[in-house]
Amino acid sequence: MFEDLNIEAMADTYLTPYAANIALAIVIFIAGKWLANTLTNVVIKLLQKSKMDDMLISFVASITKTILLLFVAIAALNQLGIDTTSLIALLGAAGLAVGLALQNSLQNFAAGVMLIVFSPFKAGDFVELAGVAGVVENIGIFSSVLRTGDNRELIIPNGSIYGGIIINYSARSTRRVDMVFGIDYDDDLRVAKELLRSIILADDRVLSDPEPVVAVSELADFSVNFIVRPWVKSADYWPVLWDTTEKVKLEFDAHGLSIPYPQMDIHIPKRVVDTTEN
Repeated sequence: MFEDLNIEAMADTYLTPYAANIALAIVIFIAGKWLANTLTNVVIKLLQKSKMDDMLISFVASITKTILLLFVAIAALNQLGIDTTSLIALLGAAGLAVGLALQNSLQNFAAGVMLIVFSPFKAGDFVELAGVAGVVENIGIFSSVLRTGDNRELIIPNGSIYGGIIINYSARSTRRVDMVFGIDYDDDLRVAKELLRSIILADDRVLSDPEPVVAVSELADFSVNFIVRPWVKSADYWPVLWDTTEKVKLEFDAHGLSIPYPQMDIHIPKRVVDTTEN
């Protein structure tokens, strides 16, 4: 009889509270998991409303859910009476070690997030990044992909992109074409200037506003230089540059205007020979 009482007493003292803690820990985990999923969905909807990149949304949602579930697991273990202080310290040390090991990757990731959030360029833009130029094909979390004019694929770490100068040639709808043409000092300056203006104004791709500029810019060592600066649509930049350069050469030749090139005159003095006999 006494043995039965002792067993019941032990059960009431140890088993019942422990079973209650297990049940409560399970409830905490289930409820916490549901709350983590709910909060993650809220974060996804908020990011989608901000029109953030889908890849970044997926990554942020995954990180958010993992962190929330980690807190839920720690709360459940704590309810079971397990000391989680050492576990938290261990996770912190592991996180620090991983962070140091992946320092460059984390830098690229942070730069990728900044590029996606602030969008200094987008897919399809012609840009110059980290000293190379090309068309943006993809902006990833850790790196971005460019396609060069000769169809090469360049994969550039985002850290190198965000830490340098970003030149986006497609950001504006119009661009100015800067060209310099020189004539010989013996050529007629007025004729050359009028000829350059007529070439520019005859091109339908040249915009009237802002007005194109044709002016004498420099009296150089070997030539009188003109600056020619028409405004065009960004898509017409290279065709206008190439076509204008060709037309100027043809028209200069047709009108007898020469494009000088550096040259050097060397004068060799004649040696005077003394033929007087001593």
